[in-house]
Amino acid sequence: MEGPKTDKIQSMFDSIADDYDKLNHILSLDLDKTWRKRALRYITDLKGEGDVLDIACGTGDFSIEIAKHGSELDVTGLDLSEGMLDVMRQKLAKEGLESRVRTMQGNAECMPFSCNSFDRVTIAFGIRNFEHREKALKEILRVLKPGGRLVILELSVPSNRFMRWCYCQYFSKILPWIGGKVSGDKAAYKYLPASVLNFPDKRTWMATMRDCGYCAVRHRAFTFGVCRLYRGEKKR
Repeated sequence: MEGPKTDKIQSMFDSIADDYDKLNHILSLDLDKTWRKRALRYITDLKGEGDVLDIACGTGDFSIEIAKHGSELDVTGLDLSEGMLDVMRQKLAKEGLESRVRTMQGNAECMPFSCNSFDRVTIAFGIRNFEHREKALKEILRVLKPGGRLVILELSVPSNRFMRWCYCQYFSKILPWIGGKVSGDKAAYKYLPASVLNFPDKRTWMATMRDCGYCAVRHRAFTFGVCRLYRGEKKR
């Protein structure tokens, strides 16, 4: 059963779906594309065929990149927002990828997949929005095949004090103003930076992943720590 935060997140992303891509690239200075590409090596390294689940897939940028770089991979994109998925379906049709990437509306905390279904699970810039993160991590572990891998990309706060100050100024003042102007939903672009600032630090999050049953948990920081990649595996 979905809770109040989940309902709010679903409604918010439905409302900004049409402008999401444009704003995402503007506000990240197009660095989000680079971060996704750097994460691909941990997802498309399967030998032969494989099944990949892209959770919080949004408008499908990551799902499409995965499908393009792994010609033998079948990709499923799962998201709460039908508005975002509608945009994703238009992209898939344009790319001719409808047969290899399927879309599904749903909640990562309770997924309609059998145990041991996926070789890889990804979440790009979405885990901070989950209402019950530990529950979602355990559910992901359930659907991963033994030896399968979870790869998470998430925005973060830089460790350097000066960079941190600049980042927080940008996030708290400039981003909501630009986002509100373009999308007409200033509240959404106040929530998004706040959700980043409230996400656990790297040590805490890695410990949470281990507590939820993941092994070989690793971390990499990109762009002074503005983005972080976390990965963990299911025991064989």
